[in-house]
Amino acid sequence: MNLLLASIALSCCLILLMCTPTYAAEVHSNSSGLSRPSSNQGGEQFDLWRRQMVKYQLINRDIKDRRVLEAMLKVPRHQFVDPSWRDLAYSDRPLEIGYNQTISQPYIVAYMTQAAQISPSDKVLEIGTGCGYQAAVLGEIAKQVYSIEIIPQLAQKARLTLRQLSYENIEVKTGDGYQGWVEHAPYDAIIVTAAPKQIPQNLIDQLAINGKMVIPVGTWHQEIYVLTKTQDGTVKERTIPVRFVPMIGKSRQ
Repeated sequence: MNLLLASIALSCCLILLMCTPTYAAEVHSNSSGLSRPSSNQGGEQFDLWRRQMVKYQLINRDIKDRRVLEAMLKVPRHQFVDPSWRDLAYSDRPLEIGYNQTISQPYIVAYMTQAAQISPSDKVLEIGTGCGYQAAVLGEIAKQVYSIEIIPQLAQKARLTLRQLSYENIEVKTGDGYQGWVEHAPYDAIIVTAAPKQIPQNLIDQLAINGKMVIPVGTWHQEIYVLTKTQDGTVKERTIPVRFVPMIGKSRQ
């Protein structure tokens, strides 16, 4: 009888622990194994989460470019997402930004930026502004960034966020990314944040000699390509598998 009572008491304690609301509310864990309190939404807490993001998601993987790491450490990702998502802003995952679009996971942003090999004097074209986060990271590294977003509401919101954060070297245009932005070509680097079925020729044409384009390509099966333009043509390298939203607009290929 005593053994039965002890077993019942232990079971009750376990049930009580699992159902206590504060147990679930105190900690959020992301796929990188970070434990983060959700109750403190102050600037210091976001700074801590950002440092953890850089350490566990980037440095512990294959992101080695010092300027990329510094940019990822500086740009406040939580300012680019809806307030309801801010406690997950530094987790290792994409997040919804509306209009069936997403902000890429931090690792992918850093990976594509590193692959582009951007110098401080470079002029960069981004296709797919989205919420403006990738543009801000590029703006920390490049001299000038031109970014195109086909959805007017997202373009306007990104302009506002980037202006509030004092990014004066980033210009956002509402338009079709397949056409590029010929007025400011050629570009030292082009980063595309949506997946076309094939690499748009217009973008290749607007890439400078020795410039690099980093672009996800494919439909259901997608891979990031790193394209280098040379005097004799282009060199394409297939890298990692990814999943991006489709690139929308009118292809002229």
